[in-house]
Order: sequence, then structure tokens, then C-alpha cells
Amino acid sequence: MRVTATSGRIAIVPLIPATGVAVLKKIVLLALPGVAPFEFGVICEVFGIDRSDMGGPSFDFTIATATPGRVRTSLGYDMVIESGLDVAADADLIAVPAHSVDPADFSPIDERYLEVIRAAEARGAWVLSVCSGAFALAQAGILEGRRATTHWMHAEQLAARYPGSTVDADALYVEDRKVVTSAGTAAGIDAALHIVRKELGASVANVVARRMVVPPQRDGGQAQYIQSPLSEDCADSFAEVAEWMLQHLGEDLPVEQLARRALMSPRTFARRFRADMGTTPAAWLNRQRIIRAQQLLEQTELSLETVAADTGFGAAAVMRHHFVKVLQVTPTAYRRAFSERVPA
Repeated sequence: MRVTATSGRIAIVPLIPATGVAVLKKIVLLALPGVAPFEFGVICEVFGIDRSDMGGPSFDFTIATATPGRVRTSLGYDMVIESGLDVAADADLIAVPAHSVDPADFSPIDERYLEVIRAAEARGAWVLSVCSGAFALAQAGILEGRRATTHWMHAEQLAARYPGSTVDADALYVEDRKVVTSAGTAAGIDAALHIVRKELGASVANVVARRMVVPPQRDGGQAQYIQSPLSEDCADSFAEVAEWMLQHLGEDLPVEQLARRALMSPRTFARRFRADMGTTPAAWLNRQRIIRAQQLLEQTELSLETVAADTGFGAAAVMRHHFVKVLQVTPTAYRRAFSERVPA
């Protein structure tokens, strides 16, 4: 069994079209027997709503099942699904939400679903699972040799049954060569927005997030489970500090300064920030700077040096280093693909 929890949890492979034309158009959501309504709804919410009136995306979205008709959910009621799996043949993204996983009875999943998943991976389409949906991907064989995650309660089971995959029990989501697996419930939102951001840019992902009233970006490497939640007062204090950090991204923000604002020692601040926010202050701050830089590259014609200065990287070379490390693309290539003002 291999269950790992490493600091660099996301193996991100860029998919930025040279022409700047989005290739994420057709989404097919698979409704397996025992589908979990919340995780099912997450995919519908991100990809199934036309947000073009707000400058957001409008996808060709279809729900499909192996045998059209009634599909029993994990909560005991039925959904009526009209489309069969033939609609998935040319999908740009196949999404597999959580479905019933009985540790005592790992019944084989209908081979028709597995064939759809294998075919999508083989043709280079995105494949996304939410929570226990990772078991369908693993049974299809596409997690072999890949990093993956699932809900922390299922991580040991997934790793034991499929030792060819490296299972990260801590991550909110993991991308490995266009196969994205995510942890439970809300982590599916983070993973879905991650794909939108990779394909359509930060501004479009932010439109979707704003409409859903959720954070536009949570790192996949952020912890999915905190053993001892902090008090409400402590959580509020970090919310205030985080908001202040966002308003001062262009400044040098050492832990000592942040700790003073939170009325804590630097050591206590660092420890409690990670417990409350799921990552270190430095990692959180670096990610927010990258997000802000993405937005400026998309929406303005500011020079790379100005963008780097305004977001706290200091110099374009430093910003480039972080873009390549986290996004595996240079700022120039990112702007070329997603800029709203600079011609592709």
C-alpha cells in the first residue's frame, strides 16, 4: 500500500492552446448507480449552467448513463437520465461523481462506464472524479502509474486495491496528465474550477466561482482534513489577516509582520495558519500572487516587470520562475493564450 502526503502534491501538465482558443467545450457527466447527489450536483453547477451573460462559459453539457431511464441515487431516490453513453464519444471532459463504495463488497463497475473512461483518457480528454468516483477511474485502469486522491476515509482502500497508483491521502485534488481526482464534497468544486482555469483562464474561473459564492482558488495541495479545528475567534482572525494580505500583495510580507497583526508569536502564527488554512503562510501567499498575476496578464497590457512588482514577485524573472514551477507555463505564454487585450 502506498499512501503519500508530500509537499508538492499537484503534478500539473499545461494545456494552453497556442491560438488562445478554448478546447473545453463538451462535458459529459456519468450517472452511475448509487450516485451521490451532492457530488453529482457539484459537476452540474460548475459545467451545466450558462454563464455567458456574465462573461463566463457556456458548455455543451450532458448527463449520461449506461441504460437510460431511472438511476438510483445513494440517498434512495431515483433520477431519470435520458442520454446513453454514446454521447460521450467526443467529450472534452468526462466527469465521474461519487457513488456507493462498500468496503466489504467492491462489486465490478459496469464495463460500459469503464470503456467510456478508458476511451476519454486514450484520446487525451480530461477525466475528473469527485470523492469515491476515483474507484471507477482506478477500475478502468487509468490511475495506474498516476498520482491520485480521494476522500480521506477511502484513501487506504484505494491504495490497497490499486497499488499501481500513488494515493495522496491529504490533497484536495491531484492532476496527473489530464486525469484529475479530488477529495470529498467541496473539493470537487476546487478540482472542477482548476480545470476551468487551466483551459479558460483565471478570469473565467473567477466568474464561475463568484456566481457560486465560493473561493476562486484553493490549491490541490491544501490539506483536506484537520484533526483539531480551531475556535471561531481564531478562524476569524486568520480571515482578517488573509484579507489584509490580499490587499498588500505587492509588499514584502514576512511572517513576523503577519504574526504581529494576528497578535501571535511567529511560531504560533505559522502553526495555526497551517491548521486553519490548510497550507503554510508562504505557500498561500505565493499562490495568491500567482492568481493576481494571472488576472493582470489576462486583463491588462502592463509589462511583465510591472505585473511582477504589483504582485510582490519583485522582478519578471522571479515571477517567471514561479509560473513555470506552479503552472508549468511562462507568463508570456499565459498572456498569449488568455489575454483579453493582447492579440493571441
